[in-house]
Amino acid sequence: MISIEGLYKTFLDTEGGIEALKDINLKIEKGDIFGIIGLSGAGKSTLIRCINRLEEPTKGSIIIDGKDVVNLDKKQLRDMRRNIGMIFQHFNLLSRKNCKENIAFPLKIMKYDKKQIEKRVDELLDIVELKDKKLAYPSQLSGGQKQRVAIARALATKPKILLCDEATSALDPNTTASILKLLKNINKTLGITIVLITHQMEVIKEICNKVAVISNGSIVEQGNTYNVFSKPSHEITKSFLKDVTLNIDKDSLDDPENTKLVRITFFDHKAKEPLIYKIIKNFDVEANILSGKMSSIQGRTYGNLVVGLRGSNGNVKDAIDYLKDEGLVVEGLKHNGSSN
Repeated sequence: MISIEGLYKTFLDTEGGIEALKDINLKIEKGDIFGIIGLSGAGKSTLIRCINRLEEPTKGSIIIDGKDVVNLDKKQLRDMRRNIGMIFQHFNLLSRKNCKENIAFPLKIMKYDKKQIEKRVDELLDIVELKDKKLAYPSQLSGGQKQRVAIARALATKPKILLCDEATSALDPNTTASILKLLKNINKTLGITIVLITHQMEVIKEICNKVAVISNGSIVEQGNTYNVFSKPSHEITKSFLKDVTLNIDKDSLDDPENTKLVRITFFDHKAKEPLIYKIIKNFDVEANILSGKMSSIQGRTYGNLVVGLRGSNGNVKDAIDYLKDEGLVVEGLKHNGSSN
């Protein structure tokens, strides 16, 4: 559906330029909910705005349905944008127009007749569950309702692709959950490919089947969401997974000098196995669970434990090797919680 190859974006300034995107390569399949996650300033907003050329790429190609967006003239770009809807963090609704008029806005630009517009608006209000707010103005709506109107407007021209630029970051957790449920339903029932950027790990975990992690303008990891986040290789990816409190107070340990701190990450069925009990029993080590959390990505379980292991060096090593052989990721920690 979307193939991005060798994409660069440089913003020029008095000192030469700032390279916001560096050699971006992504493939997004039809029907994906593809997440792009990164910290503030990583380049994710620039990347998503390059897809529909709200930002002009400096170099590279963006192929959508076989056409390179970068090479389209103004008329071709307008035609292409009919197939790409976009929603924003702050909704971008027209304050002096009611819900119906906001949703109808792109249809009027495309010169739909009144009957077509009325029918399409009613269909969209039904999809976003706001039929009773048809004549309400943005000032009369909650944040979640405003975003639903923005989603309806983005869907007005029946796009194949929906771009979401931090679409939930201005919303509270409950409202975020309802918007993500709506997006998942739109993806499933309408077959729309969704590209979603965010700095919120919970958003990615909830609805994205694939993910790319961006840092300093470069993609550092990408792939199936569960695979990327259950076995992260890059430090920035690991930082999004700090589900467990790692700042262990050294004074709280009985014998800190002889205690090896490890973070254990486990997946799927391993979460139900008594592996900590087994290493205590079989390797003559003490295992003190200091903190832990289980979570879910796309309905699959993963979790983290911070454990203090104590025993002879050989026994502790054998216990760690056993856990690794069982498919767990075991990472040594310093007493301040950072990795060895």
